[in-house]
Amino acid sequence: MLLIFTGLNQRMQMMLWIRNIKIRLVRIERLAKDARKKVLDLLKKGGIKGDPEKFLNTYLQFFIIDPVKDEPTNLMRRLEHLLNIRQRRFKLGLKQVLPNLGEFTRANLEVMIEAARALDTIYRLVRHYLVLGEKTNNWVLIMQLELEMPQIVKLAETYHKALDAFKDGKPIGDGIGPLVAATLMNSGSSAVKRGVVEDTIVGVVERKNRKLYVIKAKGPGGTVGKPGEAVKKIVEELKGKVSRIIMIDAALKLEGEKTGEVIEGVGAAIGDPGPEKFKIESVAMEHNIPLDSIIIKESLEEALTPMRKEISDAVEKVIEKIDKALEERTKEGDVVIVVGVGNTIGIAQ
Repeated sequence: MLLIFTGLNQRMQMMLWIRNIKIRLVRIERLAKDARKKVLDLLKKGGIKGDPEKFLNTYLQFFIIDPVKDEPTNLMRRLEHLLNIRQRRFKLGLKQVLPNLGEFTRANLEVMIEAARALDTIYRLVRHYLVLGEKTNNWVLIMQLELEMPQIVKLAETYHKALDAFKDGKPIGDGIGPLVAATLMNSGSSAVKRGVVEDTIVGVVERKNRKLYVIKAKGPGGTVGKPGEAVKKIVEELKGKVSRIIMIDAALKLEGEKTGEVIEGVGAAIGDPGPEKFKIESVAMEHNIPLDSIIIKESLEEALTPMRKEISDAVEKVIEKIDKALEERTKEGDVVIVVGVGNTIGIAQ
């Protein structure tokens, strides 16, 4: 009773929560520092011009300010403009300090910096809320942070594991879409491949007596390309004479669901900030083109780490569903666009 009336039990509980949070925060800090070290080692190995620490610090806390949403006019175009500026800054910055590094190696280094930036952000945010909770003696804030810490630590560990895959250029789970696209591109001897927009290629192949325009990011570097812009350009080239658009992408599974499960639906299966998805939806609506989606279920950890067998085995299942869609929902001689969405690291054309 004395503990209850004096509030000592609450203070003791808060002290235990703070102790547990600090233990986990140390773990996150170690992961963030190790990620930083791995990126710095790669910068030095690539023969960076100038101070690698200064260069990395510039990009670890690099930010982008969202465009004004109160005025929706051209919102997607304004957002795309900012995203393009950011992407060009990253690419130009890496090219200036690492001129002798290959294009694909620079692309892999870019995604490594993104992973290190994510870890640094997680560490700084957790530290912020911990210090804020201690300063204000806010036991509710501390309690919420303590309850979230297992998921936060797991997220940090996932980004840390992803670093080695990016460094070695290994295909990751998120690359299942590009892997399906590459498989389709190489399924026929008559496939013709060409660049269509920045970091994005299209392959034209005959299948089931239909002409497929297969789109994927340009591999094997770590990039997602511009699938929305590519779809728009291809549809315009064909003057809207496209009978169907089929999109393939990885999707986060719910706990308890099976990795590699293949599910069908409708809509633009793409997890970009908005501009690419908007372009696909807009061009499909403008020309009245049905929009199908096929997703492959996986966890966030599986999406960012080397591709597991259960995920790669889904390629055949996805292609079976594509063939079924061609036979049931299109006619011979039709033109169909197939888009493999995702990071194409380790996956060539």
